[in-house]
Amino acid sequence: MSDSPSTATKQLTHKEIMAVLSGLMVGMLLAALDQTIVSTALKRIVEDFNGLSHYTWVVTAYLLTSTASTPLYGKISDLYGRRPVFQFAIITFLIGSFAAGAAQNMTQLIAFRAVQGLGAGGLMALTFVIIGDIVSPRERGRYQGYFGGVWGLSSVAGPLLGGFFSDHNKIFGITGWRWIFYINLPFGIAALVITTASLHIPKVVKKHKIDYLGAFLLVTGVAALLLFVSVYGPQDGWTDSRTMTALVIAIILIVLFLAQESRAAEPILPLKLFKNHTFSLTSILGFIIGAGMFGAIIMLPLYLQVVKGDSATTAGLKLIPFMLGIVSMSITSGKLISKHGHYKRYPIAGLAIMTAGILALSTLNETTPFWQIAIFAIAIGAGLGLSMQTIVIALQNSVDFKDMGVATSANTFFRSIGSTIGVAIFGSIYANRLAHYIPIAVKKVAMTHPDQLDPNLKSKLAELQNNTAVLKTLKPELHAGLLHAFVQSFHIVFLFAAPITALGFVFALFLRETPLRTGAAHHAAKEEAAGEALA
Repeated sequence: MSDSPSTATKQLTHKEIMAVLSGLMVGMLLAALDQTIVSTALKRIVEDFNGLSHYTWVVTAYLLTSTASTPLYGKISDLYGRRPVFQFAIITFLIGSFAAGAAQNMTQLIAFRAVQGLGAGGLMALTFVIIGDIVSPRERGRYQGYFGGVWGLSSVAGPLLGGFFSDHNKIFGITGWRWIFYINLPFGIAALVITTASLHIPKVVKKHKIDYLGAFLLVTGVAALLLFVSVYGPQDGWTDSRTMTALVIAIILIVLFLAQESRAAEPILPLKLFKNHTFSLTSILGFIIGAGMFGAIIMLPLYLQVVKGDSATTAGLKLIPFMLGIVSMSITSGKLISKHGHYKRYPIAGLAIMTAGILALSTLNETTPFWQIAIFAIAIGAGLGLSMQTIVIALQNSVDFKDMGVATSANTFFRSIGSTIGVAIFGSIYANRLAHYIPIAVKKVAMTHPDQLDPNLKSKLAELQNNTAVLKTLKPELHAGLLHAFVQSFHIVFLFAAPITALGFVFALFLRETPLRTGAAHHAAKEEAAGEALA
């Protein structure tokens, strides 16, 4: 197949779609994996580079560039074609990965993680855009389970691989943690080869004018917002002058962006899309699902490591039930959507089940058996599997074909913003409650078992905030008291997360169900959009 407009009449067969999907899934796996793989290796990286004061930036730099660039990729791919922009994202990600693996200090590592994130933003956004191009909404359900599997696999494999690589001093003569980045290279090259061979979406030549000012305002506004929620707020306090300055700058830049988009000839994010009921509602649902998924679930491995004493690798393995929930329900709901053509019921059921699962996590204690934890994790995963991909199908079915790229990438953008804010807010709640419950626990032990208090308790408690291994050095009664303080803190986080996903359930009730476009209708819409562009 060529990229000429004359090929626009050709529809892909199932075999051709699966070939395209294989390249998309590899690219998406790379981006999703790098959201989680670094966290378990941070301790080792920091020790090598003596960079404790900057360690949060290794994660934050990636989140900043990947989130801020997401909506830009959709618009740029609308103008220049999907394949070249998707492959640009892969190459950018690979350059960032190789450079991060070769970094010699924290400054270099942070800079190259930002380059990685720039590529990841395109991988995450364009995967859903491209599948929206080649498969009709009615038929898309049968393929959505594959993407659910990628999300589930990355949530388990990330911490596992990060722990494995960081636990080894050398692998093939190279420092173990560097393989966290080098492992991306063969997969990225494979994604490039597959997409070159199979991804031939007809490219329509049209006049265009890029809104550079809008792009600049969006990227800087989002960066300022993420600095507020994920760096300065948790680090310096939410009322600190630097934190508030970041918030004010973010608000000003976002207001200027909205003003620019209202008058731009070809806006980066057309504001008219928000007049579309389904677009607005799925944007809200994407934000909520992102916040609930990352904000609450990131706490489960932490609970397993701190309270249950599991290693990072073991905690990762114990997330397999969560993955099973996502994959099984993604496949099941997808097949049912393709069979019956109804989709509204799935995000409603999914957010209800997800809320119940998160509420159930608030009952965890020091003696909760793993089989109970597994049931709660399956429930949350099932809720995500029912809702996350389904809202993308609803969105793509509701917008004009010419807006497919920008609308889909906008949904990915709102989910990324939600996940970043969720992690920051729930992390702050956890730290705040821990600071509240630890002194209470110490006071109780002092009153009932004063002989259990450690002579160096003050310094150990200060170290405990950053290194939970200190718990093992404490005497039994004090250890038990502090462990309960951690459990209480986890309870509060989960109790705060549940109302957020419950709010998502309420919004899902208002989702409008319109007949899903079939292959013929989808193809006709694609032809019409191509004709308009050529005209």
